[in-house]
Amino acid sequence: MEKQSCMRDFARYVILSVLGTLGVSCYILADTFFVSKGLGTNGLTALNLAIPVYNFIHGTGLMLGMGGATRFSVCKSQEKTEEVNWIYTNTIYLALFFSGVFVLIGFFFSHPLSILLGADAGVLEMTNTYLLWLLLFAPAFILNDVLLCFVRNDDNPQLSMAAMLIGSFSNIILDYIFIFPMGMGIFGAIFATGLSPVISIVMMLPHWGKKKNKFHFVKTKIRKYIIKQDLSLGFPSLIAQLSSGIVMITFNAIILKLTGNTGVAAYGVVANISLVIVAVYTGIAQGIQPLVSTFYGAGNNRQAKKILKYALVTMLSISIILYLLIFVFAEPITAVFNSENNLELQQISVMGLKLYFISIPFVGYNIILATFFTSIEKALPAHILSILRGLVLIIPMAFLLSALWKMTGVWLTYPITEFLIALLGFIILLRRLNVE
Repeated sequence: MEKQSCMRDFARYVILSVLGTLGVSCYILADTFFVSKGLGTNGLTALNLAIPVYNFIHGTGLMLGMGGATRFSVCKSQEKTEEVNWIYTNTIYLALFFSGVFVLIGFFFSHPLSILLGADAGVLEMTNTYLLWLLLFAPAFILNDVLLCFVRNDDNPQLSMAAMLIGSFSNIILDYIFIFPMGMGIFGAIFATGLSPVISIVMMLPHWGKKKNKFHFVKTKIRKYIIKQDLSLGFPSLIAQLSSGIVMITFNAIILKLTGNTGVAAYGVVANISLVIVAVYTGIAQGIQPLVSTFYGAGNNRQAKKILKYALVTMLSISIILYLLIFVFAEPITAVFNSENNLELQQISVMGLKLYFISIPFVGYNIILATFFTSIEKALPAHILSILRGLVLIIPMAFLLSALWKMTGVWLTYPITEFLIALLGFIILLRRLNVE
């Protein structure tokens, strides 16, 4: 009976979480589709150059949301009501601070940032427009991430999912309206994307009117230990997103030298499909986090480990299906984003899809494992795995393999790096389980 209850809770949280994170991934994927149709290869290149900044913003929101919500779940299971409200309030303080930083960058540095990211004369104006408004909408993105995590961890995964899906569906509709009937170009794409988290936040407002709501904004000072906990426990979530941005910046720079703007546009296709796949694994990880943290807070480590097992089996099954679909349908997937029927774009993208996504089971394993360690307040192994993935190993590997095998080396960088990190993560997990 206990096993059935555990499996039921796992399925409920994970399914709702995956649906929600898939919805969030549609923010950029919808832009990619409509920009490719409305603005062609140059528009797709400009979008791809700007996407890493979205990863930084979204990563910051997830860092604060996952870090704060993890402590929230643990303290809630221990019935520390006052502590819960302090955690929520201080997390909002942090969200407002980081939002202000991004907005200032948008006002004063969007143009030089566009150049730094590799925009040339042909795509500079579009890249700058997208970046400027993306940064100005940062408060909406960050607050949405924080609120989604807290609402989900407050026993309301249905509302969290609904908010994400409705926000994302609104983005798709507004993308079409702004780019085509209204002819707003690249500004229309980012304006639609920026309105999506605003709609999601509005959808979550009824949660604060419910009696079972366990967190509230209260008058309290900034508490350094809570700030430290938020940043420490949420850091792996930040790195997971930053790694995507850093990989894109690095790959863009390498690919520009190898194949020019067409290669960057091709990588844009691969990278945006990757956003959707990573969203699935992020959804599984975020879905198990409230359960693992609650079991851990209650001292039930056996159930926490059981949830991890369910997550890994689910991830592996999904990975097999996803790779088979990508391998078989690589050409039609690329064609969706190739409105100009560019033969070079088609060839580079098809090869990229088949090689790059060999990585997906290792990516899923690494994301879930880092979140599991964070959920049981073991931040150090999560930090090690996340930093190696996003900062230490991927960049030198990209330069080395591209020098050896050109574009083939670029595509193989991601699977080789993720495999090595997965191997290390497996060793760390075995040692942790043996100790406990």
